[in-house]
Amino acid sequence: MHDDTVERTTDGAGRLQDLTFEEIRKLNPAAKHRLRSQFQDEKVPTLREAVVESMRHNLTIYFDVKGHANQAVDTLKQLYQEFPQLYNSSIVCSFMPDVVYKMRQADRNVVTALTHRPWQLSHLGDGTPRFSSSWKHFLYMVMDVILDWSLHSFLWRLCGVSAFLIQKNFVSQDYVRHWSSRGIRVVAWTVNTFAEKSYYESVLDCSYITDSLLEDCDPHY
Repeated sequence: MHDDTVERTTDGAGRLQDLTFEEIRKLNPAAKHRLRSQFQDEKVPTLREAVVESMRHNLTIYFDVKGHANQAVDTLKQLYQEFPQLYNSSIVCSFMPDVVYKMRQADRNVVTALTHRPWQLSHLGDGTPRFSSSWKHFLYMVMDVILDWSLHSFLWRLCGVSAFLIQKNFVSQDYVRHWSSRGIRVVAWTVNTFAEKSYYESVLDCSYITDSLLEDCDPHY
């Protein structure tokens, strides 16, 4: 599950942490999807089930870890031991450097990436301030500056990453060249229109994450 709650992506309601797996399993994860009519009987998979299905289709997997670094690393380490082919077909990524650092400590053969959106601590994805309080907004803007500098100056090397997953609006030719010269791949997210995809492929020579392979869909921040 991507969110802390289940309303956006399912026909259920409530916080994820308040639900048992059996309750989550009864929800329809296609209920709000634009292609829901084609996927009538979908169930929320376990992590292992999702991995097996993705490998069956020869997909690249991004393990996007939202928190709980120690628990996540232990779980992922077991998956890599069970499915060694993941070393060549998956990336462990996170907004949280400690997740990536601990994953590399646990298994240096795992490919990792740092995820980043400038001003993420002080602003929401659409650019609106995250806090109504002026002093709190200013404080988190200062923290954003420190975080951005840390990621780009030393944390990327300390964490041993192979890629940077960057919100698409902050990717430029200079940015791609900067990281390419250091052996780091830039991956833009989330690129959802044909025009954008063409630009990132032909002009920026940049990989990207998308919500749709076949048609344009709504932007996602």
